[in-house]
Amino acid sequence: MRFPPLAPTGKRQRAGDEALDAMTRTIRNCAFALFAFLAAATAATADPIKLKLAFYSSDRAAPYQAAIKPFIEAVNADAKGLIEIQLYPSGVLAKDMAAQAKLVLDGGADLAFILPGYTPDLFPDTAVIELPGLFRDGREATYVFTRLIAEKALRGYRELVVIGAYATEPESLHGRVPIASSLDLKGKRIRVGNADMAAAMEKFGAIPVLMQMTDIANALSSGNIDAAIIARAPLGDFGISRVATHHFFMTTGVAPMALVMNRRAFENLSKEAQAIILKYSGTWTAQRFAEIYAGFDRSAMARLQSDPKRQIVMPSADDAKRIDAAFKLVSNELVAGNPHYQSLLEAVDNEIQNLRQE
Repeated sequence: MRFPPLAPTGKRQRAGDEALDAMTRTIRNCAFALFAFLAAATAATADPIKLKLAFYSSDRAAPYQAAIKPFIEAVNADAKGLIEIQLYPSGVLAKDMAAQAKLVLDGGADLAFILPGYTPDLFPDTAVIELPGLFRDGREATYVFTRLIAEKALRGYRELVVIGAYATEPESLHGRVPIASSLDLKGKRIRVGNADMAAAMEKFGAIPVLMQMTDIANALSSGNIDAAIIARAPLGDFGISRVATHHFFMTTGVAPMALVMNRRAFENLSKEAQAIILKYSGTWTAQRFAEIYAGFDRSAMARLQSDPKRQIVMPSADDAKRIDAAFKLVSNELVAGNPHYQSLLEAVDNEIQNLRQE
């Protein structure tokens, strides 16, 4: 029997190599296809990244309804399973209102709603926002605060990702004793929430008492304070309206608030997740907060005015001049000999004027 002649050695080697290459390519393509399939399946079934948001009060409180709720709902809907923000209300992660900033800075929560005036050592420049007599309403204060944050003009906030910067309406006095004018403040023990208002009360001869909102109702009931400077909206949230029946509507300063995120937690997220969070930050959240919070403020004022058991007093024209003069002294003392605060106050004034011209 005759066999077909063998191909030359070089040709046989090339044919074998080509077959091996083809098999290798096939295996590699199959492996890539399998990897892509498994990756897609994993992405489809993986749980979203959970982000903890700490809030010191209940989900019925005005700051939650105006600032936190719209943000959570918008992000969770848009993220489509990529991330999920979970609320921890009523001080579950930290009850102390002054501890909220440190909680998020230390990573105990991914996000938190803070009151910067309670931690002036961390946020010293917020003192300019808190100055009494600056703003007409909470909307104006919220927009100015938001713009200064966007310009990175305020110390302390650069260590965080600021989701939203907000402010209450100008606070007023609510207490257990009648106050008919600023002259009646002399000798009274008045709760304040920051150093600016403490300085303002001293101008009237009052005794300022730094105190968190959560302690006001008990302090009024026990007689430890005569009245509290606080916004109208939270009067019901903390039981203050039950014990404070005398309301003196001298217009003081606003209470700044902020929704912030731990910067490392933010930077560990995917670019897509970061973009979603930023989409609902800044101006977006400021606009919604200003509108919703104003509704809470109007409702609170209507309840006070409709209650015949309450005494409501507005400052006279002469008293308003006295009050404005005292507030001007507080502003002058803050910026005196301090170019940094002087520059910040000028920036605030410029933003106010820009808003009033829009």
